Amino acid sequence: MTPSATLYYEVRGTGPMLLISQSGEGDAGRSIDLVNQLTDSYTVVTYDRRGLSRSALTTPGQGVTLAQHADDVHHLLAELTDQPVLMLGCSLGASIGFHLALRHPGQVSVLVAHEPVTPRLLPVEQRVHHEAELREIQDIHRRDGLGATLEAVAQVLGIDPASPDAEPDLTSHPMTPQRMRNFHFFVEHDFTAILRDTLDVTALATTSTRIIPVAGQTTPRTVFDYTCARALADLLGTDLREFPGGHNGNTTHPRAYATRLRRILQTA
Repeated sequence: MTPSATLYYEVRGTGPMLLISQSGEGDAGRSIDLVNQLTDSYTVVTYDRRGLSRSALTTPGQGVTLAQHADDVHHLLAELTDQPVLMLGCSLGASIGFHLALRHPGQVSVLVAHEPVTPRLLPVEQRVHHEAELREIQDIHRRDGLGATLEAVAQVLGIDPASPDAEPDLTSHPMTPQRMRNFHFFVEHDFTAILRDTLDVTALATTSTRIIPVAGQTTPRTVFDYTCARALADLLGTDLREFPGGHNGNTTHPRAYATRLRRILQTA
């Protein structure tokens, strides 16, 4: 239980604790193929963000902030361990990781930040442009429904659904009614949390958490998520690491992604 929400989470494997904070509408099961590649070496924690699947809000219909998401993770980790953990944050999960690193220093030793959706990392002109893209997606969702929304999200994030590049034998994640509800919450509430974010990005350069910026090998270099990852690397004065796949490489290339993640964590 956290303030204003009850979180569902899963713990699998043995070894150092690794929290995976998933992107988009993904819940605790969305990264199952990646988790299966990691449980021999890590105690892997996944969870449903508040408002998704089994993580119920105490007041239905309420909004959410990135600070609340980070505090949820703080409470979750405090229940599981008193030691600093490793964290993989994908997209929105990386943005949540930033708040966790600043609000609860020392709880995460290493944050692998894969293409954070954090407009505040960008110069003002780019920031305004990409925030307008997110507002437009919300308008499309309200006006035209899920199908058009998925197309708009794919375009903004540089995902090509017509030519999926993926490893074979992946777990199927059909667009169930629950996943549709998750996507609605993500676009309506998590997008708004991104747009209203007040993160002091300059403080990321001095946090005790080691932040490792990551981008997908196939993510177009001009799209929102890649430019945020590049800006983060520049802010931290470090290299931008490349991982297999694109924005969703953790789900499309779980075997290769796990291999790369292990290498990064072992040398962090």
